[in-house]
Amino acid sequence: QVRLVESGGGLVQSGGSLRLSCAASGSSLSGYGMGWFRQAPGKGREFVSGVSRNGFIREYADSVKGRFTVSRDNAKNTVYLRMNKLSPEDTAVYFCARSSILGVGVTEGQYVDWGQGTQVTVSS
Repeated sequence: QVRLVESGGGLVQSGGSLRLSCAASGSSLSGYGMGWFRQAPGKGREFVSGVSRNGFIREYADSVKGRFTVSRDNAKNTVYLRMNKLSPEDTAVYFCARSSILGVGVTEGQYVDWGQGTQVTVSS
């Protein structure tokens, strides 16, 4: 079983940027698609972005397209989420997870081995 640890969250002003990292231990991530989800206060967890095993295929939620970029470094066993032009609507706990399917999943049920999350707060 892989252990995932997110980092890089914090407080940022509207329009600012952050880069989240998801570091894995216990198993290599190179054979798996990876995803990022977020959960805002009082809401369910929603898909943000996903990346295929080799990094060639990337999926994004409509709400973050053009602002967020997912990437991965299999040599470092780490996945990243670069977030630009942040707005208060992006405030949430962000989670990374390992995909249980061959492709890039866009639903929670297609992911296993979740991290504990990192808080992102965007002030107006």
